[in-house]
Amino acid sequence: MYPELLDLGPVTIHSFGLMMALAFVSGGLMTAWGLGKRGVDPELSYSLLMGAIIGGVVGAKVHYLLIHPDQLRVAAFSGTGLVWYGGLIGGIMGVWVVAHFSSVRTALVADAVAPALALGYAVGRMGCFLNGDDYGVSSSLPWAMSFPKGSPPTEVLVHPTQIYESLGSLAILGIMLLVLAPRLLAAGSLFWSYLGLAGVERFLVEFVRTNSPVFLGLTQQQLISVILVLAGVGGVWWLEHGADGRPNGMNARRGPVRGRAVS
Repeated sequence: MYPELLDLGPVTIHSFGLMMALAFVSGGLMTAWGLGKRGVDPELSYSLLMGAIIGGVVGAKVHYLLIHPDQLRVAAFSGTGLVWYGGLIGGIMGVWVVAHFSSVRTALVADAVAPALALGYAVGRMGCFLNGDDYGVSSSLPWAMSFPKGSPPTEVLVHPTQIYESLGSLAILGIMLLVLAPRLLAAGSLFWSYLGLAGVERFLVEFVRTNSPVFLGLTQQQLISVILVLAGVGGVWWLEHGADGRPNGMNARRGPVRGRAVS
C-alpha cells in the first residue's frame, strides 16, 4: 500500500512507524481518561506509557526472535520483526512494574489500560495495512486486495486481515465501554475481559492468516488465544464471584476507589 508516507531526503516517514506512534499516543490518552474516571491522577499515564512502550517493543521483538531464531542478526536491532502477543505480554509487564511502584491499586490501573489496549491495537494494525504486511491467505471476496509493495509483496488478492483485526478491536473497545464497564463491579474484571475478547478475535482471524499450524491444526497464535480466553473468563468469574468484590472505581454508588492493593 503506502509503506512510505513522506520522503524528505535524509528523513523518511514510514507509515508503520507513524501508526505505531499514534497507537501509543491514543492508548496513553485513553489510559489517562480511564484513570481519571477511577479517581486516579491521570498524570500517571505518562509513566505507564513509557513502561508500555519499552516493555511492548522488547516483548514483541523477543517473541519474533523466538519464532524466527534464524533472523537474529537481521531483525534483532531493526524496526522489523514484531509479534503482537509478545508485545502485549511485554507491555503488560512494563505497565505492572510502573503500577507496582506507584501508590495506585494495580487492578484499577489494569482496568484503565484495558480499553487503551483495544484502541492502540486498532490503530497499530492500520500501520500493518499501510505497510502491506500481516495480510491473509488468497481470497475471491469483493473486498480482497493485493499488496504489490507489501512486506513481502504480493499481486494475489488476499484477505486484508489487518482491517479485520482493526475493526474487531474497535468492536471490543465498544463492548468494554458500553456493555461491560457499567456492569462489572470488581476491580480488574475489565482487564481480564479484554484478554478474553482479544483472544476470541485473534483466534477467529487466524483462520484466514498465513501462519502455519503447529498443534492440533491450530497456529501458535491460536493456542495462545485459547489460553487468553480461558484466563479471561476465569479471571472475570473469580473476581466477580470468588474474590472480595472490591469495587472497580466506576460504580457511581460507591464512588472512586483509591489506595493500593495487590490483585
